[in-house]
Amino acid sequence: MDVLRAELFDRLESFYDAVPRDGARTEEYGALVLFVRDGAGWPFYARPRLDATKPPSLADVTAVRARQRELGLPEAFEWVHEVTPDLLAVARSAGLTVLEAPLMVLDPVDPPDPATLSDVPVRVLDPASSGFAADVAIRRAVAAVGFSHGGTVRGDAGPAERDATVARLDVAALEEEAVRVADGRRISVLAESAGQGPLASGMAMRVGDVAEIAGVATLPIARRRGLGAAVTAALARELRAAGTDLIFLSAGSEEIARVYLRVGFRRVGTACIAEPAALIG
Repeated sequence: MDVLRAELFDRLESFYDAVPRDGARTEEYGALVLFVRDGAGWPFYARPRLDATKPPSLADVTAVRARQRELGLPEAFEWVHEVTPDLLAVARSAGLTVLEAPLMVLDPVDPPDPATLSDVPVRVLDPASSGFAADVAIRRAVAAVGFSHGGTVRGDAGPAERDATVARLDVAALEEEAVRVADGRRISVLAESAGQGPLASGMAMRVGDVAEIAGVATLPIARRRGLGAAVTAALARELRAAGTDLIFLSAGSEEIARVYLRVGFRRVGTACIAEPAALIG
């Protein structure tokens, strides 16, 4: 691995390790660290320790899974294959199914204007707006419907399914979101049409000058209209404007990765996500 590539992966590893620590405690099991969220919210995962001197073993994976079951957490593991290549075989030997997602980095060029990618306007969520709580709730609903109907194929699920999925946010979750948006650690966007409301959504998590774009989702009824690319471009432009040097994401499949190529991302590796077989579709 050349020096520049090694530096890139070091920066990604530091980011992956830093993001959960903001809202979680850690427990170490051999070469793995398990992040356990403090309070309500989306549960975290286990991943290789930054300071580990050897790759995670089957015993490490087994110990983490037992602890995750004890705590009622998903048995989830994440890592970059190029950094920890031995973990792929270990995870599979433990009976886990591994999603090998294209890991992509934005080239150092200006991302395209979202308006050139889709005819649906994209707006950035503002924590100072009176509608911020409703925006966050519907962003999550769009993501829930989009990810429950994976892929890029058009389908029937649309605004009705989105609206039926909207859930009221508790005060703590909303305050956490507002604080992270206000201080630049998170950016969220919605692609919204006048007639149908929000059709696509996405977010980015930022630590220093590194950020990950995640949760890009489109309602099945609105697919094949460039919305995923437009949402991604809007996030990338906001991140660039904030001085973010390294912007990356993990695509759910090779087909989905092609959407991000339109925005200026290129593949640099593979992000692995391991869970019990029944949980990965």
